[in-house]
Amino acid sequence: MERERLGSRLGFLLLSAGCAIGIGNVWKFPYMCGQYGGGAFVFIYIFFLVVLGVPVMTMEFAVGRASRKSPVKLYDELAPKGSKWYLHGYAAMAGNYILMMFYTTVCGWMVQYFVEMAKGSFTGKDATQVAGVFNNMLANPIALTVYMVIVVVLGFAINSMGLQNGLEKVTKVMMLALMAIMVVLAFNSLFMDGGKAGLEFYLKPDLGKMQEIGVGKVIVGAMNQAFFTLSLGIGSMAIFGSYIGKERALMGEAVRVAVLDTFVAISSGLIIFPACFAYGVQPDSGPSLIFITLPNIFNNIPMGRLWGSLFFVFMTFAAFSTVLAVFENILSCTTDLFGWSRKKGCLINGIAMIILSMPCILGFNVLSGIQPLGPGSGIMDLEDFIVSNLLLPGGSLIYVLFCVTRYGWGWDNFVKEANEGQGLKVVKWMRPYMTFVLPIIVLIIGIMGLI
Repeated sequence: MERERLGSRLGFLLLSAGCAIGIGNVWKFPYMCGQYGGGAFVFIYIFFLVVLGVPVMTMEFAVGRASRKSPVKLYDELAPKGSKWYLHGYAAMAGNYILMMFYTTVCGWMVQYFVEMAKGSFTGKDATQVAGVFNNMLANPIALTVYMVIVVVLGFAINSMGLQNGLEKVTKVMMLALMAIMVVLAFNSLFMDGGKAGLEFYLKPDLGKMQEIGVGKVIVGAMNQAFFTLSLGIGSMAIFGSYIGKERALMGEAVRVAVLDTFVAISSGLIIFPACFAYGVQPDSGPSLIFITLPNIFNNIPMGRLWGSLFFVFMTFAAFSTVLAVFENILSCTTDLFGWSRKKGCLINGIAMIILSMPCILGFNVLSGIQPLGPGSGIMDLEDFIVSNLLLPGGSLIYVLFCVTRYGWGWDNFVKEANEGQGLKVVKWMRPYMTFVLPIIVLIIGIMGLI
């Protein structure tokens, strides 16, 4: 069976970026940046994105393009006979399922908040009542389930329309709209009275703050964020590598995806911080920033309902682009394994995904007594921990070792594939770095995640 191809290079870049751009860009990056010394943190983050994210992404694209297979089957094409590399294929496939077991719920939150914001549900509420809306949402398993099902059904429906006609077409429109909405929201925030202080907090290098937190801690934070922002290690990028032609060298493409990802992360802060400072609100991290702090601000600003609705459209697109990309990965794996048609794969996986997403939803209410990672944790925290702290760093380490050692695919094969086509190439001096230093950095990130 001839493998499907993406229709355009723009489609490939926006799909890969859409997979990388997720909720972490919007709620984690700006907060860490503000906490960890502003512009200094951004500089360190970009450094690690270049030395850590880009090489690993290049490797993941390369194994995808060379094998023309899904993550679960790529080792069958490239690994030496009799080796055990293929086991990682199954771990990568499992990682995609586990990621979606909670991500579909979070995407559902975004859709629900867009609906509530557009309806005017927050208008006239004080800070406590706005926080109450979020808590009531989590306490209601039926509404959470409805929105999760909408996300899953819509996601697989789009993917069932084919790679070019469904996934690529929709992602292109969504990502371009996401960029446009971001620019509009950022301009609106930048010109708020009192917003300048937020901009300073966000982007002005504050070495005093860095020393206060500890330079080592800031470097580790930037390294972690640069690594996790690109969703490397579970084949999310390998899959899009398998759908592209040989016209472009892969390191240049990895750089472009990293630039798009960083653009969204930095723009998010331009939207959030000036608004927080203009209204004297503490920029918190995590869900409370998006679901409690920002609705309070939208309540107070002129045309807040419009800006709030636009913001949650943007958040929905950021989350849904990841859902679509990972669903494609899941589909490709099951198609390679069982020989299903695209439509059949969508139907079976859609039903499975709805069932698999239920523990996360019930973890906030019916099953809130289950606290797998200690008091205050829930089922979602466990699922997130497995993906973020075990499978992403572990999988990335395996891809790196597979590409640089003679026991795997080997350096020469990797470089030949990565450098085919025009654009930025992997050059000779990178070999010692990628072979000896890069695996150690990824290993350190993995160990620290476990600690």
